[in-house]
Amino acid sequence: MNPDHQPASSDQSDALAAFDEVRRKLFGIAYRITGTVTDAEDVVQETWIRWQLYDRSLVRDATAFLATIATRLAINVLTSAHTTRETYIGPWLPAPTDTTDDPALGAERDEALHFATLMLMERLTPSERAAYVLREAFDYPYSRIAAILESTEAAARQLVCRARKRLAGGPARVDGRDTHRTFLDAFLRAARGGDTAQLEMLLATDAISYTDGGGVVRHTARRPIYGRDKVVRFFAGLARWFWADIEIVPMEANGRAGAYLVHGSELVAVFTVTVQNDAISQILWMMNPAKLGAVANAGHWHPARSDWVVASERSPKAELPSRTITSSTSDLGYSRVHGSRRFEPA
Repeated sequence: MNPDHQPASSDQSDALAAFDEVRRKLFGIAYRITGTVTDAEDVVQETWIRWQLYDRSLVRDATAFLATIATRLAINVLTSAHTTRETYIGPWLPAPTDTTDDPALGAERDEALHFATLMLMERLTPSERAAYVLREAFDYPYSRIAAILESTEAAARQLVCRARKRLAGGPARVDGRDTHRTFLDAFLRAARGGDTAQLEMLLATDAISYTDGGGVVRHTARRPIYGRDKVVRFFAGLARWFWADIEIVPMEANGRAGAYLVHGSELVAVFTVTVQNDAISQILWMMNPAKLGAVANAGHWHPARSDWVVASERSPKAELPSRTITSSTSDLGYSRVHGSRRFEPA
C-alpha cells in the first residue's frame, strides 16, 4: 500500500460502487472467521478505509483485492480474540446475525454459518478457519486461498484438510431450515406451557442448553446444562415465571429458525436451537448485551438490563439488584498467540 497516494475525488464514486457490490460478501467472510457481528463490521469498515487510500489503478480485480484485505484483517482480529475468549465468563457463543433476507450471508453456500459449526470452528487455528471458510462457503480455488494466506497451494490444501478432520469429530450436520422452524416452534410452545412430556419428545438424549450472558447478565446459567432430563427440569422451572410477559418474534438467525425474546422495548435474548437427526441437540440463549446490539437496533429495541435472568437449573427467580451494563468494545489489535502470525492486509 502506498499511504502517500491520494486518490482523486472524481473516482470516489467508482470506489464506493465497487465496494458496495461486495460489501455483503466481505461481511460474510469476516463474520464466519471472527464469529462476532461487531468484529465483522469493524473489519468491513477498515477494509473500506484501506480501499479508499489505496492506489486503485494498480488493482486488476477489485473483488479479489477487497476479499484479501478483509480475510487478513479477520485473521488478525481472531488471533487477538482467542486470549479474550479463554477468560470469557460462562459459555461463549457466536454473536447472532439475522439472515432472514440473506440465508447464505453473502456466500455461495450457507456453510460455516450455523451455530453448531461456528462453535466447532473455535477449535481451529485462525489460518485453518479462514481457509475452511473460503473453500467451503465461498468455493475459492486453492490457488486463491494460498495467495490470500501468503502460502503455497499445497499448504492451503493441508489447512482445509486439517480443518475438515477437526470438524468431522463433532456433531452430525444440522437438519434443514423447515425442520428447524418446526422444532423451534414446537419447543417454544412446550417451554412456555411447561409441557415436560412434549419437551422430552423434542430433545435428544444428550441435548445441551447454553446461555451466553457474558458475565454481565446476572444469574444466567454460567455452565452448560447437559442431558435431556436436566434440560427438561430447567425449562419446567422457567415456565413458572419467565415467559409471562415475553413476546416471541420469529426471525432467522445464522441460516436457521430463531426467535427474538422481547419484553416491551427491550430485547432479552435471541433464542434458537440446533436440530440434528430429527431431535434438538442444542438450545442456545444469546443474552450478552454486547452481542445483541446489532440485532436489537434492527428491530428498534435495545438490549435488556442486566437484571433480566435465566436462572441456573438449581435456582428459582430471585430478586436482583439493578446493575449498569458496560458493553465491551471490539479490539482490532494484533497479537502472536496460538502460533499464528500477523498478516499485513495490503
